[in-house]
Amino acid sequence: MTETGRTKLILHVDMDAFFASVEQRDRPECRGVPVVIGALPGKRGVVATCSYEARAFGIRSAMPIAESYRRCPDATYLKPDMQRYAEASRLVMDALSTISPVVEQVSVDEAYLDVTGLDRLIGPPEAIARQVKLAVWNATELNCSVGVGSNRLIAKLASEQNKPNGMMIVLPGEETLFLDPMPVANLRGVGPKTLKTVQRLGIQTVKALRAYTLETLQSFFGEKMAGSLYRQSRGLASDQVGNRSERASLSKETTFNEDVTDLRLLRSTLRRLCSEVGHSLRREGLKGQVVSIKIRLPGFETHTRQRRLALADDLDSTLFSVAWALFQSSGFMGKPIRLIGIGISDWGENSGANLDLFSGESETGQDRRLYHMLDEASDKFGKGALSLGLPDKK
Repeated sequence: MTETGRTKLILHVDMDAFFASVEQRDRPECRGVPVVIGALPGKRGVVATCSYEARAFGIRSAMPIAESYRRCPDATYLKPDMQRYAEASRLVMDALSTISPVVEQVSVDEAYLDVTGLDRLIGPPEAIARQVKLAVWNATELNCSVGVGSNRLIAKLASEQNKPNGMMIVLPGEETLFLDPMPVANLRGVGPKTLKTVQRLGIQTVKALRAYTLETLQSFFGEKMAGSLYRQSRGLASDQVGNRSERASLSKETTFNEDVTDLRLLRSTLRRLCSEVGHSLRREGLKGQVVSIKIRLPGFETHTRQRRLALADDLDSTLFSVAWALFQSSGFMGKPIRLIGIGISDWGENSGANLDLFSGESETGQDRRLYHMLDEASDKFGKGALSLGLPDKK
């Protein structure tokens, strides 16, 4: 609710097969045929995205390109043109800002709008959604799917219901009716591991999930995931759109069941933690300049080491290179380690720029494009769905 007592109305815009749609718009020969964006056949790599014609063959994001080619060798395979996609994204966001003064871009092809009160200017929620779709089309000649709801979760789920070029309005008070028949897999953060437990319990719909108490869910999924499932099944989520309050730092750590001296295990654990932190940085549009490691010895004796980067960064490879060098010079190699962690802070000037990964064609720019694809795979298929090999120097 707003301060004036009005129920919040949030709109989510999701561009349809964004990269592939840009190619089909600009290349007449790609229209109406399967288009796959990513690595080229015969090369190692994955699908970044694909057209709906390609999806009919079972091709999907993060699929190895060899499997995509096996399913549809006649598809048009294209390398990503990030500069063109970035320009199309800018036009989309500019168009959205003509509808509402409160626009939050969350990725290159997604955004939330706070459209509370726009009924007085535009009309009911359906009219607002249609105007959004028209504004995006007029600016880009690209289709988008739009969902409207009382909070971010409902708006996001609604935008996914009738893709492509879809629209769904969930009016305040209709959240339960909307959620009831939905598969649990549609909820945010439900990856393969959680879904396996859900299936083992025989839970098929959100309505069935809602029948479980929070305590019961915690016994199956743990406190964090149980809380998320409990709230989502009831349609509870934030209705705030706009700039988020900025965190001071971001970190990940692992506590071992037994003290560890094996350098190979410590190195692989630190690699994994750096990948998780890097993913979180890019998702939040942050780049940090101070990399730190945390080392805990038996008896809770805890030490930290840190190093300042010349330039703010968000790449897993940079984090791991610095973190492992810090560990090597820490004086604790060969000693039993109870906990190891990685942190980053002191955000650089470019933090918050969602499209930094598209800048330039340098080796760093190419790295960013690859990380972007891996991030999308993690978001869609769960953490660890794909990973990038990082330097493994001793």
